[in-house]
Amino acid sequence: MANPKEKKVILISNDDGIRSEGILKLAASLRRAGTVYVVAPDRERSAASHSLTLHRPLRVEEVGPKMYAVDGTPTDCVTLAVNGILPVRPDIVVSGINRGGNLGEDVSYSGTVSAAMEGTLLNIPSIAMSLVARENYDFKPAAAFALKLVKYVFKKGLPKDTLLNVNVPAKMAIKGYKITKQGKRFFSDVVVEKVDPRGKKYYWIGGDMERWEGGEDADFYAISKGYISITPIHLDMTNHGSIQELQRWDIK
Repeated sequence: MANPKEKKVILISNDDGIRSEGILKLAASLRRAGTVYVVAPDRERSAASHSLTLHRPLRVEEVGPKMYAVDGTPTDCVTLAVNGILPVRPDIVVSGINRGGNLGEDVSYSGTVSAAMEGTLLNIPSIAMSLVARENYDFKPAAAFALKLVKYVFKKGLPKDTLLNVNVPAKMAIKGYKITKQGKRFFSDVVVEKVDPRGKKYYWIGGDMERWEGGEDADFYAISKGYISITPIHLDMTNHGSIQELQRWDIK
């Protein structure tokens, strides 16, 4: 039987890279909850989504005590850590702290969320942490909340096949937290077309958010009111409510 006083093992990853301030602040905070291993990309891999590197070998470099840089994606990092690098199986995976929010449909693109998703697929309780800011990043409140949340998850666990997507507001006093659902945002100029000095077209993908929808239980609303947003994300993306309707189809 395991010793109940034995230190928990915490695996930390991200998509901003192993030298990002967010991951260093997170690791420093979570060392008060257990033994921390950091396995993260060797460079920024934002918007990597849940991609795996399958067509080339991956290189791993030990860059510090219990810190490893991988020349791959956030998903690669968690897979390698759990199945090869760490001497023991981690008790929890925490991804972040991301430099910028992961709200609404961001979860489909985010490497930060995907690292937590990979942990969940490996049947390890997992959390994605993001700071909703574009400049003047202060990771201390998010790191402090991550410590509280990790300790609570150690006691209570998480629902099956469910990860937590946590977004922490910036530039305002944090009022508390709310359990939320994914909102949906709408952008202007999603693709911006420009011309280079040689007259050839090039494109930027992105745009400014015009509005969001989802009501008062959405992640966007919680952040706008100064609350930390905690959204449970389930691995099963089946739209169960539509199955009965689709079963009435008669495709010839």
